[in-house]
Amino acid sequence: MRNQSMNDGKFMRIAIMKAREGIRHGQAPFGACIVRKGKVLVSSHNAVFGHTDITAHAEINALHSACRKLGKIDLSDCVIYSTTEPCPMCFTACHWAKIPKVFYGTKIADAAKYGFSEWPISNRKMELLGKSKIRLVPGFMRKECLELFKEWTKRKGARAY
Repeated sequence: MRNQSMNDGKFMRIAIMKAREGIRHGQAPFGACIVRKGKVLVSSHNAVFGHTDITAHAEINALHSACRKLGKIDLSDCVIYSTTEPCPMCFTACHWAKIPKVFYGTKIADAAKYGFSEWPISNRKMELLGKSKIRLVPGFMRKECLELFKEWTKRKGARAY
């Protein structure tokens, strides 16, 4: 179990690294990493402003890339690591892709505190209401993921949506 926990930390650090890459490119402070069979399949950062696409969240970008790379939409043998709790759109996309497990660092409420217009609907609530089988691992490396918001606010021109 310890080895798996170490791997989980490695995969979340990749999501954090991608979020920092996005911040450097003027994007919002969110990153995601999709792992398949213990190996990184794809990682991505938020690209809402870069693509002029409000749906270009880190998780959505990673899901798009993973599906294209595998040539299928069923990602039931994958796990996603997200620096922030997926928004309702991203959680739903994970559900449709049959992602069985979602690790996330900060909460939707944390993003709202930094000016993001998040709906206050937690993944847990969506999981219960929709009877989703996604297993949630909340607060994973929370402190490190919270740092991303602080780094982002120090950037000139930081914008929320």
